[in-house]
Amino acid sequence: MANLAALTTTTPTPFSRADRRALAAVATQFFVNGAVVASFIPRLPEIRDDVGLTLDRLGLILALAVLAGIAGSFVVGRIVTSVGTRALIVAGGLGLVASLAVIGLSSSVWMLVVGLLGVQLFDVLVDVPMNLQGSWLSARRHAPVMNRLHGLWSLGTVVGALIAAQTSASEVSLRTHLLVAAGVFAVTILAVGRNLLSVDERNDDTAPSGSQRAGSRWTLLVLLGAASGAAYAAEGTSSDWAAFRLTDDLGASAGLAALGYVAYTLGMTTGRFAGDSVMVRLGDDHLVRLSIALATTGTLVANFVDATAAVLFGLFATGLGVATFFPTLYDQAAKMPGGGAGGLGAVTAGTRIVGLAAPLVVGALAATDALGVGTAVAAVLLPSLLGFAAIMWPRAGGARFA
Repeated sequence: MANLAALTTTTPTPFSRADRRALAAVATQFFVNGAVVASFIPRLPEIRDDVGLTLDRLGLILALAVLAGIAGSFVVGRIVTSVGTRALIVAGGLGLVASLAVIGLSSSVWMLVVGLLGVQLFDVLVDVPMNLQGSWLSARRHAPVMNRLHGLWSLGTVVGALIAAQTSASEVSLRTHLLVAAGVFAVTILAVGRNLLSVDERNDDTAPSGSQRAGSRWTLLVLLGAASGAAYAAEGTSSDWAAFRLTDDLGASAGLAALGYVAYTLGMTTGRFAGDSVMVRLGDDHLVRLSIALATTGTLVANFVDATAAVLFGLFATGLGVATFFPTLYDQAAKMPGGGAGGLGAVTAGTRIVGLAAPLVVGALAATDALGVGTAVAAVLLPSLLGFAAIMWPRAGGARFA
C-alpha cells in the first residue's frame, strides 16, 4: 500500500504577514461555515410546518440533499484545479449563504429542496479549499493549527444554534432571521476573502511513477474515504443519539437529556482547541493513539453503564477523543501529491455516504425489542472506531496507510 509519509511531504516556508492575514481569513470561514449549518437546523420544525411537510417527507428531502454533497465531492477536485482555492472559497461561500436565504424564503416544497441541495453542494465546495488553505498555512507555522480551525467550526455551530434558538424563542420570523444571517455572512466572506492565499501550493509528487503511482493514489483515496466514513459514524452517531440514550434507556427528562448533547459537544470543542498543543507536546502518532483510546473508552462507558453521570462523562470523553479525527484526516488528505483536492474530495464523499446509512442502521437496531439505544449506538460506534484504528493507527517507522 501507499506510504503516507512519502506521499505527504511538503517543504515549510517562512510564515509571513500575508500568511497571518490568510490564516485569520480561513479561520473566519471555518466559523462561518459552522454557523450557516446551525442557523437553520434548530428551526427545522418551523420550516416543516411552513411548507406543509410530514416528517417522513422531510427526512426524504434531507437525504436527497446529502446526495448533492456526494456529487460535489466527486467534482470539487477539478473545480479547485480550474479556478483555485481562493476563488472557490469566496464563490462557494456566497452560494452557501444564498442557499440559506432560499431556505428562509421557502414557501413551497420545491424552494426548500433547492435551498437544502444548495447548502449540501456549496458546503463541499467550500469545505475542501478552506481545508487545503488551512493545511498549507498550518505547515508553514512553527505550531499546527488544523485542530483549532475545526474547533472554530464547532464554535460556529454553537453560536449559530444559540442565535437560532433565541430568535425562535423571541418569535422573530424564520424569514427575517435567515435573511439577516445570510446578509451578515455574505458581507463577512467578501471582507475576508481578499486576504486568503492567492497562490495555491502543489505538493511534490514523490510516489513511484506510472501505473504504480496511480495504484498507490487510488488505494490512498479509498482508505481516506473509508477512514472518514468511520470517523463520521463515530462523530455523528454519538451526537445524534445522545439525548435518546438518556430518555429512552434511563428515563431522563427532556431537560436532563439535552445535557447529553451538551456534554458531547463540550468534549469535542475542548479536544479541538487543545489538539494542536497536545500534538506539539506528544507528537502526531501519540495523539492518534490517545484519541482512539479516549473515544473507545467513552463509547463503552456512555452506552453500557446505566447511570446518568456515567453517560454524561462517557459522552464528554467520546467527544474529546473523536475531536481530532477529522482535523487529522483533512490535514493528511491535503498533503497528497498534486495538491490534495482529490484526497479531500474522498474525505467529504466518505462522510456523506456514511451519513446516509448510519442513522438508518442505528434507528433500525434501536427499534427492536432486544436492543436499547445504547446497545444500538455501540453496535455502530465500536466497529467504526475499530475500522478507523485499523487505517490510522501508527505503524513502525511512522508510516500510515502502509
